[in-house]
Amino acid sequence: MKNIFLVLTLVLLSNTTFAQNSEKAKVLLEDVYNKVKSYDNIYVDFKYVLNNAEAGINQETRGEVTLQGDKYIGNFFGSTQLFDGSKVYTIIPENEEVTIEDKSEDENALTPAKMLTFYKEGHNYEMDILQNVNGRKIQYVKLTPIDTDSEIKTILLGIDAETKHIYKLIETGKNGTTTTITVNSFKTDQPLSKTLFTFDEAKYKNDGYYIVRN
Repeated sequence: MKNIFLVLTLVLLSNTTFAQNSEKAKVLLEDVYNKVKSYDNIYVDFKYVLNNAEAGINQETRGEVTLQGDKYIGNFFGSTQLFDGSKVYTIIPENEEVTIEDKSEDENALTPAKMLTFYKEGHNYEMDILQNVNGRKIQYVKLTPIDTDSEIKTILLGIDAETKHIYKLIETGKNGTTTTITVNSFKTDQPLSKTLFTFDEAKYKNDGYYIVRN
């Protein structure tokens, strides 16, 4: 009888600790979300690494994106992607080609506009390790997709404990692929050109670009 009582006590304490851990993670993510939403615009310069040792894949590149509301413009893997609020324009200078598509209807698609807020829905979360990175305290939160059919196993989100800005994202897929995004520079409320999120089709046509509409 004593053993049963001890087991029940341990289970109860474990569940209570997990609930408190989860609540702390939720509060931290809410702080990050509210901070992001308080800015008029955000500029992020980042390092991107894709690795799958078993498949012999190791890709590394640098990227940058400017966000304002749902609109964004980013440079990544030698191409530029622009979303003006209704259409997505992918500009590939190497091929002298522009692809124009309607906004993705997939609500689960992780677009640049969602890269700083994607964690808001669809995940269970708990506090993970706290790291010291060059004097900065980086608190990691572990996110696990609620959808069991998701191709993502876990996501570790590293958050600067002082600024509440995202510093690092480590996504581990069920196929063994690890994607790591590390923020090199995070700037807010920058002066932006009124035409930054406007696609000038005539300019690209005059430059000899092939325009593809999907």
